[in-house]
Amino acid sequence: MNLKTEFIKYFVLKGHVEIPSAPLIPENDPTVLFNTAGMQPLIPYLLGEPHPKGKRLVDAQKCVRLTDLDSIGDKTHHTFFEMLGNWSLGDYFKKESIEYSFEFLTKVLNIPIERLAVTVFAGDKDIPRDEVSFNIWLNLGIPKERIAYLGVDDNFWIAGDSGPCGGDTEIFYFRSDDEIPKTFDPTDERWVEIWNNVFMEFYKDEDGKISVLSQKNVDTGMGLERVVAVLEKVDDNYKSSIWKEIIKAIESISGKTYDGNEEAMRIIADHIRTSVFISADPAGIKPSNTDQGYILRRLIRRAIRHAKKLGINTNEDWMRSIALEVIKKYENDYKEIKENKEVVLEVLKKENEKFSHTLEKGLKEFDKMLANIDGGLIDKDSAFRLYDTYGFPIELTLELALEHDLKVDVEGFQEKFRQHQELSRTASKGKFKGGLMGHSEIETKYHTATHLLNAALKVVVGLDVHQKGSNINEERMRFDFSCDHKLTEEEKKAVEDLVNKWIKEDLPVSMKTMSKEEAVKEGAEAMFMEKYADMVNVYEIKDISKEVCGGPHVTHTNVLGHFKIIKEEASSAGVRRIKAILE
Repeated sequence: MNLKTEFIKYFVLKGHVEIPSAPLIPENDPTVLFNTAGMQPLIPYLLGEPHPKGKRLVDAQKCVRLTDLDSIGDKTHHTFFEMLGNWSLGDYFKKESIEYSFEFLTKVLNIPIERLAVTVFAGDKDIPRDEVSFNIWLNLGIPKERIAYLGVDDNFWIAGDSGPCGGDTEIFYFRSDDEIPKTFDPTDERWVEIWNNVFMEFYKDEDGKISVLSQKNVDTGMGLERVVAVLEKVDDNYKSSIWKEIIKAIESISGKTYDGNEEAMRIIADHIRTSVFISADPAGIKPSNTDQGYILRRLIRRAIRHAKKLGINTNEDWMRSIALEVIKKYENDYKEIKENKEVVLEVLKKENEKFSHTLEKGLKEFDKMLANIDGGLIDKDSAFRLYDTYGFPIELTLELALEHDLKVDVEGFQEKFRQHQELSRTASKGKFKGGLMGHSEIETKYHTATHLLNAALKVVVGLDVHQKGSNINEERMRFDFSCDHKLTEEEKKAVEDLVNKWIKEDLPVSMKTMSKEEAVKEGAEAMFMEKYADMVNVYEIKDISKEVCGGPHVTHTNVLGHFKIIKEEASSAGVRRIKAILE
């Protein structure tokens, strides 16, 4: 059985429309480096904007999560995974959602009801306990001993401090050959969560006041890898059919068996699969010392280190055969994997060449440091030397230190290399956290300003300029674009002047929904046209700009203020980056 195929087919029969997976690299979302859940690309529609495909949707979304990176190497965690989801945007609610989940699990997947248990929201001072969901499960045949009420920490969902929110109900499967307990204990690790249905029925404002939403949404998520392992009755995700050929390739290269070398092989398998997907993404991410490129570099270098632990000769192009297995497995589902195959292989090869020959020297340097450690702490100068001379990401130094029961002066390291502070694993500014956020007024203005900047660059630099990425927050906008040269001062001023001219002209911003083919025919531009559904929203700024976009935007340009470029720099080969503000 192909779980993904069966899931999509089931919900299509229930009136849902399949939508394609969005790229891994989110467009105009400053809260995350990657799409971390199926809900992220649907944020505008969960906030009330009509979706071109209607109110019932189903998809399999590519996701990368970094919160569990330290757990990679165990049986269940992955950095890249596929999230199966069904959505109701103001249509059905708790009853239908729960009934669909129950029917799919017990009738389509044939999971015995006695192996299922659920949790529901216990309520708090503002929101009553979810007796509606409790009674629905009870009526479906889940005994009351298998239904647990849990509080805000476990069964309540909100992104950040304010926004749409609500209780959820989580479905668990008893993954053990032991006798199934009559009473469900959510802390018993033999019960594993396989599906989560979130009911967004409230709104929490910045003062903490709770109100009822006019549009109630259902947002569900089922991790493909975990459920496949459940269906194939293995207690280790990496022993499922998803990983079989990938693990076999690692065994072949290393000359070792998976049994006895599980941790290293899991890390290599996971990190190479994730690296394939990141480097195949249309955003054109390459290993670097910033943002997504830093994560890509970190994953590849960590895989190299664990390959050396397995005795693999990392001076050869050892990742190629593993990456080819990943490509073979996913190329029919995700066309960018097939189209960018050679790009992926070259990225892995070059980063391996860059790091493998210094890794051994760096490990020897680390061993020398061990003899001079004072007070169980690797000082900032030593940590920085490993980074600067041997290319060790600070996380690799932390991992090595942990293996020797040592600590690292991370704060000192960051002081020593301030410009890389944002790359810290702590992500103090929430860089790696995801969530359902409303767009503030200034973010909405910046969103519209990116369209004007794109149009101005085409006039000043040339029509072959195309957007390659953007990032917006309340302080500034960042815009990546294809360009083969550093902009001159004259070009930057001309772009600034043109954007400000259009702002002063108070041009109207309008939106029309049309088919993708119609949008292309009308000359609408999109960063990744293939990611959009058949029906799209096209935003037009008079005769200046026409782009496919999810919004939000202002209605007239004169509200934007004064546009100013604060920096223009290289982003990657053939791609330049502009940072700008609205004053």
